[in-house]
Amino acid sequence: MKIQSVKDEAFQVYGRIVDGYDYKELLETLEACSEKPADSVIYVPSVETLENTSAYKDLQVNCYGGMPIQIGYCNGTNTMLNCFEYHRDSEIDIAADDVILLVARQQDIQDGKIDSSKTEAFFCPKGTAVELYATTLHYAPCSAKLGEGFRVVIVLPKGTNEEKPELTVKNPEDAMLWAANKWLLAHKDTSEAADGAHVGITGENIDIAGLI
Repeated sequence: MKIQSVKDEAFQVYGRIVDGYDYKELLETLEACSEKPADSVIYVPSVETLENTSAYKDLQVNCYGGMPIQIGYCNGTNTMLNCFEYHRDSEIDIAADDVILLVARQQDIQDGKIDSSKTEAFFCPKGTAVELYATTLHYAPCSAKLGEGFRVVIVLPKGTNEEKPELTVKNPEDAMLWAANKWLLAHKDTSEAADGAHVGITGENIDIAGLI
């Protein structure tokens, strides 16, 4: 696996850079209000102090066309793939630190499975915002340098990643629903799989530690 850049043409399959907005206050607020664990990853779907920044209106009105949104974060230190998730809409990731994004295509899921060899890695520089399209499989970002943590703002439609709705399983995809607007495929060697997540990633659980 080689680490590409979100500025490369290859990334256009998965998303695009979202520019034209001022993220300075948002990223400074993230750094002030959130921790960066050295040995784990934390995700918080919605944070009031982030949603009170000036970037919220631009993202809600312009980027999401007026839809209700939430702004949270994913912070920590990580080099593993572990899982893939997808939503029924795009996700905006805004990097407060350099990060690596591991992604694949929903179209490559066959019978509820995807081989980890379909994964691609993209470097996202500090201060850059990217849209991950609805068909882009993704999960927690990875550290860009071994041992260094990251902070990333996560923007999604309001309610995403909250409690899973009650449902009657009617098709194979229903069995992958893990939270509100979150379908999850886990590698067998993960805590998510141990907790009952759908085991849908075959092959090795990718670790980019040797690449960074």
